Amino acid sequence: MFLLFLSCAKIPRGEAGKQIPFQYYDEGVSKDSVKYLLYLPQDYDEGDTLWPLLFFLHGRGERGSDINLVKTHGPPKLIEEGKSFPFLVVSPQCPLSYQEWNWRIVDELLTEIEKNYRINPARIYLTGLSMGGYGSWTWAMHRPDRFAALAPICGRGDTTLVCALKNMPVWTFHGIKDEVIPIQKTEHLVDALRKCGGNVKFTIYPDANHDSWTETYNNPELYRWLLKQRKSD
Repeated sequence: MFLLFLSCAKIPRGEAGKQIPFQYYDEGVSKDSVKYLLYLPQDYDEGDTLWPLLFFLHGRGERGSDINLVKTHGPPKLIEEGKSFPFLVVSPQCPLSYQEWNWRIVDELLTEIEKNYRINPARIYLTGLSMGGYGSWTWAMHRPDRFAALAPICGRGDTTLVCALKNMPVWTFHGIKDEVIPIQKTEHLVDALRKCGGNVKFTIYPDANHDSWTETYNNPELYRWLLKQRKSD
């Protein structure tokens, strides 16, 4: 079951959100309302369990104001098709006014989610595809303290900052025939991270073009791997 929100304020399960502007300003960018989908596990309302959380960043084609676009790929698509997960899933939508994910905005959103829901702070995981893969690398590099593991798909990033992830488990994926974001973008990140002692797995799909996410998100091993990871103090 998805809950749709238009702000960071907690809204009880099953109630509709109201549009409240997201309180963040970026240089040269106007204030936007950030829509996001929230998935709660079936047993979330039972007991006082602290739950793992998966934060998903979509690709460029899903930007806009139609929240249903976020369900095109990845975990939101699987949830829409009836799949259940043993963790919360937060899937924000990037407004058209942004050409890339702004990590500060989603970082503030994560803070609000942690305030309002029973989240295990040692078990927060980040993933994304294409533009969201870039966003995942970038966000994690700037805030490595927030995540227990990172799983970017066909992304890119700044190799000069990647050593910030040397203590974080990373599993990244890319198709060797990708003509949108060449596989070398991920290879350079992996090489740089390994040089500084990072714990990184790199899965290469020999026959995949840009869509290396369908096989990745359909693989139960990804979620088993994520749930094994814990953020150390």
